[in-house]
Amino acid sequence: MRLDQIPLFSLDPASSGNHLVLRSAEGALAHVFVLEHDIVRLLVLPDATLHFPRTWAIAPGLDDIAAEGRDRFDLSGFALPDFELAQDADTLTVTTRDLRLSIQLKGLFCRWEVKRSGVWQAAANDRPTQAYNFGWWDQRVYHYLQRERGEMYFGLGERTGLANRAGQRYQMCNLDPMGYDARSTDPLYKHIPFYLTHKPSSGVCFGLFYDTLSECVFDMGKEMDNYHGHYRYFVAEHGDLDLYFIAGDGPAAITQRYTWLTGRPVFAPKFSLGYSGSTMSYTDAPNAQERMGEFLARCQEHDIACESFHLSSGYTSIGGKRYVFHWNRDKFPDPSGFAASYLAKGVRLCANIKPALLHDHPRFAEAAEAGLLIQDPDGQPTAVQFWDDTGAYLDFTNPATISWWKERVTESLLETGIAATWNDNNEYEIWSTQARMFGFGEPRPAVEARSLQTLLMMQASHQAQQAFAPEERPWLISRSGTPGMQRHVQTWSGDNYTSWDTLRFNIRMGLGLALSGVSNTGHDIGGFSGPAPGPELLLRWVQNGIFLPRFSIHSWNDDGTVNEPWMYPEITARIRELIALRVRLTPYLYHLLWRSHSAYEPMIRPTFHDFPADAQTWAENDDMLLGPNLLVASVVEPGATDRRLWLPAGSDWLDFWSGQRHHGGQWLTLAAPLDSSTPPLLARAGCAIPLNLAPVHFGQTADVRGFQVFPLETGAFEATCFEDDGHSQAYQQGQFGLWTLAVQCDAEALRIQIAKSGQKPPVSNEVTLLIPQADPRSVAVEGATLLSETSQGAWRYLTLRLAATGA
Repeated sequence: MRLDQIPLFSLDPASSGNHLVLRSAEGALAHVFVLEHDIVRLLVLPDATLHFPRTWAIAPGLDDIAAEGRDRFDLSGFALPDFELAQDADTLTVTTRDLRLSIQLKGLFCRWEVKRSGVWQAAANDRPTQAYNFGWWDQRVYHYLQRERGEMYFGLGERTGLANRAGQRYQMCNLDPMGYDARSTDPLYKHIPFYLTHKPSSGVCFGLFYDTLSECVFDMGKEMDNYHGHYRYFVAEHGDLDLYFIAGDGPAAITQRYTWLTGRPVFAPKFSLGYSGSTMSYTDAPNAQERMGEFLARCQEHDIACESFHLSSGYTSIGGKRYVFHWNRDKFPDPSGFAASYLAKGVRLCANIKPALLHDHPRFAEAAEAGLLIQDPDGQPTAVQFWDDTGAYLDFTNPATISWWKERVTESLLETGIAATWNDNNEYEIWSTQARMFGFGEPRPAVEARSLQTLLMMQASHQAQQAFAPEERPWLISRSGTPGMQRHVQTWSGDNYTSWDTLRFNIRMGLGLALSGVSNTGHDIGGFSGPAPGPELLLRWVQNGIFLPRFSIHSWNDDGTVNEPWMYPEITARIRELIALRVRLTPYLYHLLWRSHSAYEPMIRPTFHDFPADAQTWAENDDMLLGPNLLVASVVEPGATDRRLWLPAGSDWLDFWSGQRHHGGQWLTLAAPLDSSTPPLLARAGCAIPLNLAPVHFGQTADVRGFQVFPLETGAFEATCFEDDGHSQAYQQGQFGLWTLAVQCDAEALRIQIAKSGQKPPVSNEVTLLIPQADPRSVAVEGATLLSETSQGAWRYLTLRLAATGA
């Protein structure tokens, strides 16, 4: 079609229900789906052909979908609400309770509005000059939007640099950029084409999700062209323009809704939140099993609590080459005995597995003959560069490959006693346009959906673990990923470089990922690649890492040293205390994991997530909320001994260590001496943080429940804590319970009610409340007997026994 021939659309009489079809005389189609009051979808097909008929991202409120994906016209799982439809000669308008989409029929120019406080406000407009590709350019997929000055953009998964993506350009093309620059490297490991827009002038927020598996680019205003005004755009190499517009009253609602749209985050076992040891050096050593034993001995020597270990791929390495699913018996003479020795100390192994077979892998011929590998048109496996040699990727769009993979995971790892998988090096760096994937019986070029292979790999690993131990909750890690990865795995920011810059910008990377539906994440503490961290940097990194869902110290230092808690004797005691603090906070982290699974709430979040009305929270900063109640202020500059941060307006904040109260809406400088094991940390007034008050030691798993209470000056609040066995699937049958604290605060007293509820309420009837010494008010606890009261530092410890009824 010529550029001067603008298509004119009309409503197709075949439209029905919540699926509207617009058709042009030239044959172009646009599908509008009214899915929810806050979600409207637009699918534009310039040649009336759906190039990718199935989606693997859309799983509304589901734990998972079938390996072969979901039909793009499948509307199951959506509410499909009533809506208003109006049409005149020029415009078609769709109106729900929360959003309004107006479509100019000549050229298909869309305008989205959202309702705030009962008033319709502008959200987004298509660029008035060629917003979509109706054959005007090439075969790629385009969408151009008008860009208003001052708009802010957040998300797009984990990206380097500033949190606000405005003025930048990003490429989604999964790579392995080991040692990346956390300020500037792009692209990275993950493919998540979702972002949130904030309009400071009006307070309007909305989300845009482009459901594509293709390599794509987002230009957020870096490019300018005088003929088109200010714009931003999305362009994909392949596939279709399938756009979900998500409305909401703020970033929290939009993030929650997007996460729901792409599937329920996995509820991993509690031990996945513990400190996880790891290093490449141990398994690369000739005496790897012995070196691994030394790690346990050092944990015991320094009394470091450790619950898991990331087993790097050196356990499969022979002659310097890594052969997945192939134990090196010289390094590990007894894999089962090795796994048992770790389990005996309460440490679970998470073994590294990779989706590529080197050309001389012992099973390469078997896999090639069975057609399990991505192939060239002549049927030969497509050769790719993998580490220091060539190999071929397994094709997870072939059901036979999925079965083969599950069998290998089971026989090589699960039957050995290793119950967790670390799905690594799964970026699928396939560049040949000739390479073909099976496509579940519909072959297509593999480059059109490289990230799909990553998602299907982790799904297959998950299913293998679930089938082997159906009563247990699987734990998996994956480096690469795509929308829906949260249904299967915990993740991390990949092979970061050791520097102060990385410490700072990894914080923003993690928060961007959390806004994009994947909040069970972390970073390699101390840096994976490059020089060894000095004592100050390592300590500051640990102080940050203990507040992230994934907490692992992992490294491959240039000088052959290993990042370990005891790396520097002068700070070992402080690191031990920080890891003990992590254990102390585990009940709170576990409750956040439950809320992520049950309510789609991010475990970590930027301050504007919870305080969008405070303009200062939208400014660039290094702060992080852990759940709704803890404000983490990490030190990210060398030589710093204090930390300045903004206290979000709308709440008081209490120092986690002293209990001192500070009003929100102001700058605060907190002491952060290097010789302290109490990093800057504040709690939101009106919360009670569940704690494990048991002494922390290596190889011990005692759990004594306490609640650190941060009272309001006046008013009431309620706090809850999820409890179950921490590892089984029994919670799905309701076998869990809740602690509930109802706290009434006035000028004279704190009146507290404690209750247990659920089919399987918490077993213990004893609980300890921590009350700030600085708070002079009396404390009355209803339905409980005071067993003892002691003081520790700035806190009163009230140990109570609940009445026999548990109320």
